[in-house]
Amino acid sequence: MATPPAAAPRRRTAVVVLAVALVLVLALGTLLAVRLVTTTRAWERTAADWEELARTHGTQLAQAQVDLEAAQAELSDTQAQLATAQQRITELADEKARLGDTTASQQQLADYQARVSEAAGQVATALANCIDGQERLIGYLRESDRYDPADLERFATDVDRVCGAATDANAELQRELDR
Repeated sequence: MATPPAAAPRRRTAVVVLAVALVLVLALGTLLAVRLVTTTRAWERTAADWEELARTHGTQLAQAQVDLEAAQAELSDTQAQLATAQQRITELADEKARLGDTTASQQQLADYQARVSEAAGQVATALANCIDGQERLIGYLRESDRYDPADLERFATDVDRVCGAATDANAELQRELDR
């Protein structure tokens, strides 16, 4: 059976249209596949960046917790030193108060008590400043992710300096008490 002459051009036109449509579908499919691969790789890079950031913050948090524990231990030691110094000051003041009744001894006692009181005041102030600084440092370390690590380190150094001054004032008091 022969194809009518008018049907042959229609068939060729249909084949060409279908071939062009197939090429367009393949081209669009290829473009879509390339886009999906590109997007997947971008997501992989982003996920790796977030994972690295999480590791970094985890390490910083662990260090901050270690620093916090050390600061809390130092604070406890400082508070114990303050309590011991205050008790010893009271004992010595009582002891010296009982030393004598004469005017000369009372004058010596008054001078001694003035020196001890001044030194005790310096120790109490220095230890209070140390405790205050350590409490603030502990607070900052608890929220270390809100602060720059370099600023935290500088503040910790300042607290160490203040606590060193407290230790020096306590040593001066002890020398005064040993007279």
